Amino acid sequence: MRALSRSTLAFAAMLAVLIGFNSAVAADAKDLKGWGLDDPYNKLYKAKESERLKATVVKVLEVMPVPGMSPGAALEVREGSETILVHLCPVGYAKPAEIGFKPGDKVSIRGCWAEVGGKDVFMASKVKKGDTFEFKVRLSKDGTPFWTMTPEQLAKEQQNKDD
Repeated sequence: MRALSRSTLAFAAMLAVLIGFNSAVAADAKDLKGWGLDDPYNKLYKAKESERLKATVVKVLEVMPVPGMSPGAALEVREGSETILVHLCPVGYAKPAEIGFKPGDKVSIRGCWAEVGGKDVFMASKVKKGDTFEFKVRLSKDGTPFWTMTPEQLAKEQQNKDD
């Protein structure tokens, strides 16, 4: 009887995790409008034109890249005397308060320039703070957004520090 109770509890716990995961994925889908692989916004990211910036975070904010898109997390940074808007990811993937940056942080950003809504913005693939923290949102080699990956692909890429 005791073995049956443990296996029943284990099954119930696994089922709860799967149901919770599926509802989280479904909830996130509505928060990703306009951020898909084949959407016009994503096609603006040109991995072959990747650059690096070293800057200081001025502000962490939520932006609407293009009217009709779901909102995104962004950084306003200062590089020398220039203020740059850096697009990171949809808030369905990570909210501004969850990305781990604050005003005053010195960061290194990898990504590419794009014109979005008539303004020059920097679309990030990853942002590093010091030697111990990085926030990765795209594959550096081809620009694939992490929010479009399967959970298995995402887990693998988040462990990969060489991308």
